[in-house]
This record gives sequence, C-alpha cells and structure tokens, in this order.
Amino acid sequence: MRIVIITGLSGSGKSTAVKALEDEGFFCLDNLPVSLVATFIELVEHSREDIKDVALVMDIRSRDFIKGYDQVFQAIASAGHSVKILYFDATDQVLIRRFSETRRRHPALEGASVPEGIRFERDQLAGLRRIATAIIDTSEMNVHRLREVVIGLVKGSEGALEMQVNLQSFGFRYGLPLESDLVMDVRFLPNPYFVAALRPYSGLEPAVRDYVLGQKETEVFLERFRDMLEFLLPGYRREGKSYLSVSIGCTGGRHRSVAIAEELYHYFRQRNVNINVSHRDIEKGQG
Repeated sequence: MRIVIITGLSGSGKSTAVKALEDEGFFCLDNLPVSLVATFIELVEHSREDIKDVALVMDIRSRDFIKGYDQVFQAIASAGHSVKILYFDATDQVLIRRFSETRRRHPALEGASVPEGIRFERDQLAGLRRIATAIIDTSEMNVHRLREVVIGLVKGSEGALEMQVNLQSFGFRYGLPLESDLVMDVRFLPNPYFVAALRPYSGLEPAVRDYVLGQKETEVFLERFRDMLEFLLPGYRREGKSYLSVSIGCTGGRHRSVAIAEELYHYFRQRNVNINVSHRDIEKGQG
C-alpha cells in the first residue's frame, strides 16, 4: 500500500490535506491510536476491498504517537509498504490568527493560551519534523494551492490531469445549462439551418461541419476562443477546480454549437486535456 502520514502543527492545514487525498480516492483515518496502527494495516491488507492508498492523520492529540512514532513508521516500512510523512507547519502569527477565526482551543495544552500551546506543540513535534518526507509551510497558501501541493507530493505526475473539462453544445431555445461555468454564444456564425441541403442534418455530419468550420468568422473565433481556454485552464487547475463545464450555444443546439464543440474537443484532446463532449439538444434542435 501507499501510506501517507499527515502530521504537524494544529491549525496548519491537515484537515484540508486529508480532504484533498480523500477526493483522490485515499482511504483516510483521523487520530488513529498508535496501538491500533498494526491492527488497522492488517485489516486493510485482508479486506475484500482493493485498498491501495491510505492516509493517516497522527498528531499531538495522541500522546502515545509522540512517544512511539519511530516504531510505527519502522513497522509499516518493514511490512513492505511505501510511507510518506507530510509535516504541516505555519508561522506562529498565522496559527494564532486561524485559531482566533475559528474560536477553537489549542489541543496541545488544556487550559493554556494558544501561543503557549503552539510553543509546546513545536517542541513535542521537533523530532518528527526532522524525519518528515516533506515539510509544507501553509502560511501563505490558500486551500486550493494547499490541495495542489499535497496531490503533487503524493501522486506526482498522476495528478497532472486532475481537472475534468466537460464540453457541451446546447440550444438557447431550450434554456442555459445550469451547471455551466463558461458559456459561449455562437449564434453570430452563419446558420446551416437556412441551407436546405444541410437543414436535416446535425453538426456531426461532415457536410454541416465543413460549412460551419469553413466560414471566415469561425476560423477567427476558434483561434481566439482556443487561446482564451488555453490561458484559463491552468488557472482553474491551480485554484483546485475539479470540474469545468464549458457550454457552447446556438439557437437550437443542432448545427453550429455541435460542430464547434466537436472541433474544440478534438483540439484539446490532442493536447492531453482531460475532456469529454456531449450534445444536449442535438435531437430536438432546429438551428
């Protein structure tokens, strides 16, 4: 198994990291007592479910962990599993502000102030910090950047295509797709509906596609719209967006929008974008 240990200072972003890994298919468990780690791993190994990725949050809340983490990590590695220790940190000022915003008490010292709890926790976790696979300082990170960093450290290139782009055509006559993040109106393009020989067919037919894509306006539009999407997609990825819905609309959702959506789909598919295409109104559209 691939086992990721999430640890570090309280308020440094461990909960966000766990949610990110959970979204990536990891089996996640928070605050597991040290005495149960070996039993837990044995149960997972013999489970009927094919669990390959596990994330365990282990920190100051379990004092036994602070005393026995060396033996825990050694036992996991000796069993043949891959282990990564991600240690989360932040400046005292940032941690104090976060505790103030959430109005939570610091878990390290009962009855102590937040600054006292932070100092105590830093001292207790110093040895663990030294052996960590990676130290992640979240002081200047938003949740989206934190998620990106965690997935990059754990999955490497596997996480490069994490965002799914859903491209669809539709007809304005039947209403906007409610799930749309971006909507592009292509009703300014010449309409095959008014060409008698093309009217019965959809934008999937070569003759209709060639008519739509052969227009000068279409050529200029596609060049500029592709440039815009190539600029936007990396930004959405950095902000942690998992799905992006791009809707292309014409009057009835049968001719122009279908041809444009198909052209965009093939263009970005060739550039390794994780993309699919659908045509909402192709069977009922008229133009």
